[in-house]
Amino acid sequence: MGILLWVVFGLVAGSVARWIMPGPDRLGVFATMLLGVAGALLGGFVGAAIGSSGVIAFDGRSLLTAIIGSLALLFCYRTFSMRAAV
Repeated sequence: MGILLWVVFGLVAGSVARWIMPGPDRLGVFATMLLGVAGALLGGFVGAAIGSSGVIAFDGRSLLTAIIGSLALLFCYRTFSMRAAV
């Protein structure tokens, strides 16, 4: 995928992940995009490790993988940021 497609893909995946798991964090558009791209990378890495195809195109399977990876990263972010605030 090209850079622009990764940006759009990350923004969609990050937005859906934040919609599924709403919370008090104040992530802007750029941070949401980075969350989605990092989630796609994490999901693709884990998917490839278990024998799946990973994230290779802008399709439903790749989007689901990216959303699951984004949810995992968002959960970790919230867990560690809450501990740091206490």
